[in-house]
Amino acid sequence: MKQTSNYLAFDLGAESGRAVLGRFDGEKLTLETLHRFPNGPIKLFQSLYWDVLRLFNEIKAGLAIYKREYGKEQLAGVGLDTWGVDFGLLNKNDELLSNPHNYRDPRTEGMVQEAFARVPREEIFRYTGIQFMEINTLYQLLSMKLQNDPILEQAETLLMMPDLFNFWLTGVKACELSEATTSQLYDPRQKDWAYPLIEKLGLPKHIFQKIIPPGTILGPLHSTIAQEIGLEGVSVIAPACHDTGSAVAAVPAQSENFAYISSGTWSLMGIESPEPIITEESLAFNFTNEGGVFGTIRFLKNIMGLWLVQECRRTWAQEGEELSYAELTELAAQAPAFGPLIEPDSTEFLRPGNMPERIRQFCARTGQAQPKSKGEIVRCALESLALKYRWVLEKLELMLGKEIGTIHVVGGGSQNWLLCQLTADATQRPVVAGPVEATSTGNILMQAIAHGEVGSLAEAREIVRRSFELITYEPHGGDGWEEAYRRFLKIKEQLPKVQ
Repeated sequence: MKQTSNYLAFDLGAESGRAVLGRFDGEKLTLETLHRFPNGPIKLFQSLYWDVLRLFNEIKAGLAIYKREYGKEQLAGVGLDTWGVDFGLLNKNDELLSNPHNYRDPRTEGMVQEAFARVPREEIFRYTGIQFMEINTLYQLLSMKLQNDPILEQAETLLMMPDLFNFWLTGVKACELSEATTSQLYDPRQKDWAYPLIEKLGLPKHIFQKIIPPGTILGPLHSTIAQEIGLEGVSVIAPACHDTGSAVAAVPAQSENFAYISSGTWSLMGIESPEPIITEESLAFNFTNEGGVFGTIRFLKNIMGLWLVQECRRTWAQEGEELSYAELTELAAQAPAFGPLIEPDSTEFLRPGNMPERIRQFCARTGQAQPKSKGEIVRCALESLALKYRWVLEKLELMLGKEIGTIHVVGGGSQNWLLCQLTADATQRPVVAGPVEATSTGNILMQAIAHGEVGSLAEAREIVRRSFELITYEPHGGDGWEEAYRRFLKIKEQLPKVQ
């Protein structure tokens, strides 16, 4: 029997991070969480930042825990993934010039329109195929340029968030493909940075680094870290460094006719495509073409996701009532079905704040009764998400010219049984939920692929099916969903160009 290989995945999400040990015996993968730590924006005056030095210290703490508990076993690889769009800037001495901003920072307000004043919307989409969201790297950099930010003038190197951590781990400066594509500054057809667009926007071209594919071995741990932790000869691998890229690699699909929802703080819903889909329809519906593994494109749409519930929970905790996500789900399950609805992607839900009050205000503004109890508010959020998933599914099927058979829900949101069932009911498609730790799973399997232990994406997905419990939610009938969807579409029509 093959000797078990150990891989360590660092998965940094917008709410928390974890170090996950993957043990692969050639047939099955088992996971063990070695270290968990909180994450989130740090507010300083009016700005939001990431505490990157603390996060890097947590990464080193995860390595130290592995050394302490499994130090006698060789660690085959370390891989890291994070959220998209954010970045750090280094000076000529490779020093970090400032704390990286959080993508919810208000500095990007109005920047989409500022970009269009320089380059038409259609032209930006032709270059990049990326959806228009004011959080994108493009608008963060444009904000810095328009404010004459001296940090941008001093910058010699731009590294997306996982690339920054990988540089600190190895000393190697490179941008991994799946993360680079989230910037809206990458050309998926030329397979390089969109330098003509960068030049037209007046952004410095020299700060952009070489792009590497998912599954690239960057090199060994930097000698200073290897000595500090006591881990020698460990490879650092760029899996798919965007967390959704790793999560989609772990979708346990058996055929090509599926859609996925990577469900967490955001819901990323889409399909895999062999080529970018850059058309008038994908522009009109504001879909995106992000880099995937094995040369695929993640053709998808960002949806606000469980951020709605996370912010409700945070607000209620501040008011003195700590409720778990399981408790909130049960309260929502007991609340009346088909109550008021929201458009999850309406701009008032993007920034941190009193989410229950924002949901109530949205309902009042759109002529609906306001949800009162906590259960009613969470039910409103979950039913609205399920209906938004239906809208996205319909647009995918329209653009692809075919019906999609199954929806795979992966990630932390796959544990929300109510949202999974509501999704099956709203879309009238079977929903396969799991694995929960999809991002870490995909991260580890891409490391195993880099080392030649797994030969293909299909083989990796077969390993996922063998290794983890999956739950299938069959759709239930009922006319209530049709009426609710009509109401949802009517609400969308009242809003200014919310896709």
